[in-house]
Amino acid sequence: MTNRITIREVAKEANVSIATVSKALNGVDVVRPATKERVMAAAQRLHYVPNLMGKQLKNTKTKMLGFYTTSIKGPYFSVLVEAIAREAEKHGYAVNVFLSADKRVVLNSILGGVVDGIIGFEDFLTKQDLAAMEREQIKAVFIDRNIQEKNFGSVVFDSFEKGKAATEYLLSLGHKKIAFISGITGVYDSDERLRGYLEALNEAGVSKRSDYQLQGFFEEERTRVRVQQFLLEQKDLPTAFLAGNDLSAIGTVKAIHETKWRVPDDFSVIGFDGIDLLDYFMPRLTTVKNPIQLQGVTAVNHLIEMIEENACGVSYVLPGELSIKQSTKQVNE
Repeated sequence: MTNRITIREVAKEANVSIATVSKALNGVDVVRPATKERVMAAAQRLHYVPNLMGKQLKNTKTKMLGFYTTSIKGPYFSVLVEAIAREAEKHGYAVNVFLSADKRVVLNSILGGVVDGIIGFEDFLTKQDLAAMEREQIKAVFIDRNIQEKNFGSVVFDSFEKGKAATEYLLSLGHKKIAFISGITGVYDSDERLRGYLEALNEAGVSKRSDYQLQGFFEEERTRVRVQQFLLEQKDLPTAFLAGNDLSAIGTVKAIHETKWRVPDDFSVIGFDGIDLLDYFMPRLTTVKNPIQLQGVTAVNHLIEMIEENACGVSYVLPGELSIKQSTKQVNE
């Protein structure tokens, strides 16, 4: 049984009647602005969301799973979403994709009873948001945060280990000046890959350099522009780049070629993910191949286990594999 926050509790918190709360939340203009503001603030503090499916569906299943993110741009997402949708269909579930950078829109969908459980990608929910989901007994599997609780599980890549392994591989080729291109600060994979890179440098006795840490936001074009600027302005250049994902690696290679350098003769480059696009890109990119499809399938199966069997959340860590191709070589002394 859930402990859903009710309109009565909002009314008590705002010190007004239930009718006033209802009018304020539904935009009825007979409510004074100051009163409406007090009601809205109380509802937000309590994470109150009306049950969007209606009271008659309170104890029934929707057979819908939710997937939320701020963007589905890029080849990683096409593989992931396809895997989630196909696996859900095998179990008789449909998938509702919530695509928004507005956290309130996402939370209203999650807490409003539209879906039986969610698969979450963006790491923008606060502890208070998670507490509200826990209170409502929302089942969730997170793909971009490592978590294991009663109602929350996760399916992540071993990004720290592979960030370290990719850096160690470059070190084994004689590279001591290795730049890192991060994705989005606060996102699990980006932070963990950076942490692995720094750990490998530390263990090898190589000094970390802040001027060798660039940000490409996991995007090809933004990375291309940033790396090109770096190559033109930096006096003491690295000999290798470790990019936070394959799109950033592609942007890095393009920037290198546009500034009349060559990969791997002048710079070695490594990416992450192993996206299909790499089959059509030259030189063939050395990358950490992550099991993206398996991530989606595992997330769906675990979420359904929690929904149908009341299983507790588990943290799954999927191993990637370093795939050595043409974009890396022994450093020229």
